[in-house]
Amino acid sequence: MANISLEFRANAGDSEPQSRLVLILGQLPNLQRVTWAQVKGKLQPAVSEETWQSALGMLNPNPTDNCSLYLNYATVAALPSRVSRHNSPSAAQFLTRLVRTCLPGGASRCIVMVCERSEVFASACAIARAFPLFTRRSSATRRTDKRVVTVEFIIVGQDSGPVDAPTLECLANAADGVRLAARIVDTPCNEMNTDHFLEEIKAVGNELGIVPTVIRGEELKKKGFGGIYGVGKAAEHPPALAVLSHTPEGATQTIAWVGKGIVYDTGGLSIKGKTSMPGMKRDCGGAAAVLGAFRAAIKQGFKDNLHAVFCLAENAVGPNATRPDDIHLLYSGKTVEINNTDAEGRLVLSDGVAYSSKDLCADIILDIATLTGAQGISTGKYHAAVMTNSEEWEAACVKAGRNSGDLAHPLVYCPELHFSEFTSAVADMKNSVADRENAQSSCAGLFIASHIGFDWPGVWVHVDIASPVHTGERATGFGVAFLLALFGRASEDPMLNLVSPLGPEADSQCEAMERDSKRRRLV
Repeated sequence: MANISLEFRANAGDSEPQSRLVLILGQLPNLQRVTWAQVKGKLQPAVSEETWQSALGMLNPNPTDNCSLYLNYATVAALPSRVSRHNSPSAAQFLTRLVRTCLPGGASRCIVMVCERSEVFASACAIARAFPLFTRRSSATRRTDKRVVTVEFIIVGQDSGPVDAPTLECLANAADGVRLAARIVDTPCNEMNTDHFLEEIKAVGNELGIVPTVIRGEELKKKGFGGIYGVGKAAEHPPALAVLSHTPEGATQTIAWVGKGIVYDTGGLSIKGKTSMPGMKRDCGGAAAVLGAFRAAIKQGFKDNLHAVFCLAENAVGPNATRPDDIHLLYSGKTVEINNTDAEGRLVLSDGVAYSSKDLCADIILDIATLTGAQGISTGKYHAAVMTNSEEWEAACVKAGRNSGDLAHPLVYCPELHFSEFTSAVADMKNSVADRENAQSSCAGLFIASHIGFDWPGVWVHVDIASPVHTGERATGFGVAFLLALFGRASEDPMLNLVSPLGPEADSQCEAMERDSKRRRLV
């Protein structure tokens, strides 16, 4: 693993650039608000105040720009000064790129992030994405020295005081969650099969004092989890449903996060081609995001019941593989005719959401998955596709995306027009659409929703992260920041409350709402 420690501090301390490389970055108007006294300790004697001011004057971000202050030891970089309404004010994607390109390697490095307080959370998560943990390069495995990247925030604008200790703890836990999720997604299946993923779940459970519930192998079949069992039964390592449950005293609602954990997706007998199969180690991105977010959420104090449900399987080819034309009975009690074994994610998630409704009695169910290649066509490489049975939650998801840097955009929710795509002559439904040009990503989400029912009275949210789960050949840890922000109002942490879809201005309204309302606080 990459031996890089990421530390968030209120003050990173003074050091010459030759001893500790430094990158100072932010939007140009914010950088211009910084006084020389705030940065000179990290730049002198190599950089003078005149050089600093001259560099600021040379920056012309379009959309970004950077200027060396002293060789490659000290750099100042500018983020876009403006972003569109569908982007995050933090410009999180540009921030990650600048950190990767402008901060050279070294044993000791410092990042000074200049931003407004409302952008601190998204900025911290964006910085974390620039330092992936997984590597199998021989040079990295031989290196024994510990490398440290220290991050300091300079807050400008309103509420420009220093970052306090609880906020730093929140940022550290969120960053750890992002890096954990990215590490799991980056790890190939020979090192991250269902056995290994269960060990990751157990490790988080041990850290939090939670014993996971695990239903596995033939027990899945006996208990009626035909979706998970049918997808994973051909693999060497058996499929599993695992649940981490946080049930604090005083909780008034139950939330379930359901993650798709396909540790590798060959496509099954509807096998993928040689160009589309590489990268399918990333098909566990939803479950990885749930694990990273759950760890951070509980550490920061979560006030309601929260269940992390992991639907784990390897979609392999073998004598026991599910065939097209097979019919499976899912946990919802509905039958599914398989017409595409490469549409497997919706099968495991359908068991997960049905379990969340029937056994966990969840009021709010959110499933998150690398579900469809069509997601990238629908909402692109940077925005997750979200659909929900609640207009309020649709707006909340978009706002949580902007506040967290994990961007999101709505899909069409119209089951009365689209669900007929799954019509079967011999079962309750097929698992893949008849017309692949008819809102594929929406239809895939509707398939999952049908297993709790379109008239289900609770809140259901579906998040498709197929494209944003990676950039190039590296995982992004996408989904961790999004979940923490979306459910920030259920947290005891002030920073997560700040980036929640409601924001602190709604505190008085939230306190006045009934505690037993199933749609309280979060939207």
